[in-house]
Amino acid sequence: EESEEREMAELDLNACLPPQGLTNQRAQDILARDGPNALTPPPTTPEWVKFCRQLFGGFSILLWIGAILCFLAFGIQAAMEDEPSNDNLYLGVVLAAVVIVTGCFSYYQEAKSSKIMDSFKNMVPQQALVVREGEKMQINAEEVVVGDLVEVKGGDRVPADLRIISSHGCKVDNSSLTGESEPQTRSPEFTHENPLETRNICFFSTNCVEGTARGIVIATGDRTVMGRIATLASGLEVGRTPIAMEIEHFIQLITGVAVFLGVSFFVLSLILGYSWLEAVIFLIGIIVANVPEGLLATVTVCLTLTAKRMAVETLGSTSTICSDKTGTLTQNRMTVAHMWFDNQIHEADTTEDQSGATFDKRSPTWTALSRIAGLCNRAVFKAGQENISVSKRDTAGDASESALLKCIELSCGSVRKMRDRNPKVAEIPFNSTNKYQLSIHEREDSPQSHVLVMKGAPERILDRCSTILVQGKEIPLDKEMQDAFQNAYMELGGLGERVLGFCHLNLPSGKFPRGFKFDTDELNFPTEKLCFVGLMSMIDPPRAAVPDAVGKCRSAGIKVIMVTGDHPITAKAIAKGVGIISEGNETVEDIAARLNIPVSQVNPREAKACVVHGSDLKDMTSEQLDEILRNHTEIVFARTSPQQKLIIVEGCQRQGAIVAVTGDGVNDSPALKKADIGIAMGISGSDVSKQAADMILLDDNFASIVTGVEEGRLIFDNLKKSIAYTLTSNIPEITPFLLFIIANIPLPLGTVTILCIDLGTDMVRPGWARGQARWPQRAGDKLVNERLISMAYGQIGMIQALGGFFTYFVILAENGFLPSRLLGIRLDWDDRTMNDLEDSYGQEWTYEQRKVVEFTCHTAFFASIVVVQWADLIICKTRRNSVFQQGMKNKILIFGLLEETALAAFLSYCPGMGVALRMYPLKVTWWFCAFPYSLLIFIYDEVRKLILRRYPGGWVEKETYY
Repeated sequence: EESEEREMAELDLNACLPPQGLTNQRAQDILARDGPNALTPPPTTPEWVKFCRQLFGGFSILLWIGAILCFLAFGIQAAMEDEPSNDNLYLGVVLAAVVIVTGCFSYYQEAKSSKIMDSFKNMVPQQALVVREGEKMQINAEEVVVGDLVEVKGGDRVPADLRIISSHGCKVDNSSLTGESEPQTRSPEFTHENPLETRNICFFSTNCVEGTARGIVIATGDRTVMGRIATLASGLEVGRTPIAMEIEHFIQLITGVAVFLGVSFFVLSLILGYSWLEAVIFLIGIIVANVPEGLLATVTVCLTLTAKRMAVETLGSTSTICSDKTGTLTQNRMTVAHMWFDNQIHEADTTEDQSGATFDKRSPTWTALSRIAGLCNRAVFKAGQENISVSKRDTAGDASESALLKCIELSCGSVRKMRDRNPKVAEIPFNSTNKYQLSIHEREDSPQSHVLVMKGAPERILDRCSTILVQGKEIPLDKEMQDAFQNAYMELGGLGERVLGFCHLNLPSGKFPRGFKFDTDELNFPTEKLCFVGLMSMIDPPRAAVPDAVGKCRSAGIKVIMVTGDHPITAKAIAKGVGIISEGNETVEDIAARLNIPVSQVNPREAKACVVHGSDLKDMTSEQLDEILRNHTEIVFARTSPQQKLIIVEGCQRQGAIVAVTGDGVNDSPALKKADIGIAMGISGSDVSKQAADMILLDDNFASIVTGVEEGRLIFDNLKKSIAYTLTSNIPEITPFLLFIIANIPLPLGTVTILCIDLGTDMVRPGWARGQARWPQRAGDKLVNERLISMAYGQIGMIQALGGFFTYFVILAENGFLPSRLLGIRLDWDDRTMNDLEDSYGQEWTYEQRKVVEFTCHTAFFASIVVVQWADLIICKTRRNSVFQQGMKNKILIFGLLEETALAAFLSYCPGMGVALRMYPLKVTWWFCAFPYSLLIFIYDEVRKLILRRYPGGWVEKETYY
């Protein structure tokens, strides 16, 4: 494809083209052949598929399996017994309902957020100016076809790939394609083999900054260079979000536990002499008891309410951020940073509100310098911005001239008035061969004469000067002064700033009176032996909040890598400015300079920081890149191409990092797509990058990303706490069942009450405490680890189960069945025909009476779990701090506690519950049986956390800190 484009660039198009453009008919035919000039949108998933994904994704599958197993068990029981219990049927229905409701909820949330994204994409209908049959016409950019004659002017977007046939001072901004922010000149000459470099091709969707040009369309739609990058980006498949993988890991763990318990007790019950069918029912019962029904809803709500989009939680697990420099780390507006005049460097004020450094503005040299900077300058403020602060105003003109304009406007007042008082009579615009810009003005301070002002590359300007202005006097430019200039130039250049030199010459009025015709082609005026005035240097300053954000990342164990198309020196200076290269850390070059030895002799391991040039990256093998990423903590990539950005992201991913990438240009879209999370810029970002990204940063500020990471980690932390809390109640739900099988006691806790615990109490789970000083999750942390399982199941869960059983035994004992009598009583107890079962005191019980006591026990067991879950809720609130440090300020949490308790009381005392759910009223004293256990849990955990805080890194932390 490239060769085809190169041929287009070399062709002499004027020979073969009628100036009238295409005929309308011909254009119609080509449009029919090639299709509209638009990028094909990436394929979308149909809505029903999305809905099914929500219904049958990850966690839901677990619940579906549970529901199916329940229906299965009910079927078996219905076939076997004459009057089966309906427990399993209820359970199955409830499980299915929970899944369907949460599925609908998350589908709705997702649909809402994708609507917002679509609205972003529709913001950009476009027009193009074409010549057809000799007439200029505005048409929709989608209708432009190959061979059309198109005109573009400053401010337009280029509608397709064009081969320029004529231009007037046309410059384009290819930064969205190549990352090169300097506007590029466009003219009919063929200057370079590479289509991306040659001057006579304009690319689709780049912007024309100034001037006008005419060109022939050589490619449209997906066949444009831009379209190819977009297809390159859509060709990369997107990985799963880390939280999805975490939840999957968690599901495997839980399923593992459930199946293991189920199978072992299935075998056990067969050994104990139960029939196959009973054993299967047990198996199903245990597996279902292990499924945390309430958790699905919890997780869904937790994610959608806090994150609104899944992107934030991925952001939470980020371990490396590859950030673009321009506009993300910096303000994306060139600003004058330093000046050098009167042989010293002065700092300009780069703050946004002019509260920073000032310098002595009384020096006559400064007056001269500011006059040159204001006059030899084509930038102007756009109209109607009088009441906006100067530094925020929009300008027309290139970045460095606008910077000078703002600087002079701020320190000397209106530049427009200065230009009106010194009207321009001639100028030579900047061009890259002689690297200077010159203009001649009538002087306001003498009625007859002119002043010549010139600015440009400092060394070129100095070569044209013979004197230098110091304290308002011209003195000869001697060796000493040249050295002083050289030092200042090196120092400012080394700060990564863009330096310009300024000089002037008062033209003698005898030779050049008013009305003299200055000829800028023949140069009938002096351009040598001028008077050097000073230097001004500009930089795109870092955003105020960035250094702080970078520091936060570092303390959270996130590596920040800067990737930019800019010059290495500038890149390094900004990196140091924002703390990506922290103080005292040196690169290989720094060490070499300090020890005065060649770079090759420095051991690269000694350098913590590293600046990699794009051209070096080209020649690196992936092993060498891995080596760099591994051995240096602070890395800057400079002068990189879009493809290289992709390589860097892939390199980080090979190290096992979860990578977030920020970018604004089209050239970033492949990298945005490849990254675990692509972040596009909302203000400066191009449409294509927004489409490729996972999230859009509305204020373009790096610091906001860090806030996002904090948010994400908070969600992760909260999920972790919810899971710890929900899982704990699994133990007191399963143990009654196991004892029922093994010890043959009456069933202490029924299916219906298990559901009440799971749905009633675990759902109104806490909105957990926000904002911790520590960043909770470390990169690469698992959502559910062995320690969490051991804490929830092995320790707290066991105490809870004890509380429940205590209550159970108390109630039965008060009714006459002492614990010793209960062992082995099960077969008689559940026998419908046995209506004269004796208790420990010889009283006879009928089947119905026995069942009422059993169901009262179920209710009390449920109430006990509610009581011990109080303590569990309070201890899950923090993972390290004492509850007394944290306080109980969380309203939702307190509401949750009261709500659970109220629900338990309602289920127990509401009339009619005995028939509906077989839950019976409790004696007041039975509520208090579990209190000591609740207190025990609380004290146990407070002591554990105390040890955690006293002996960080000790065995308690290793064994119990999740």
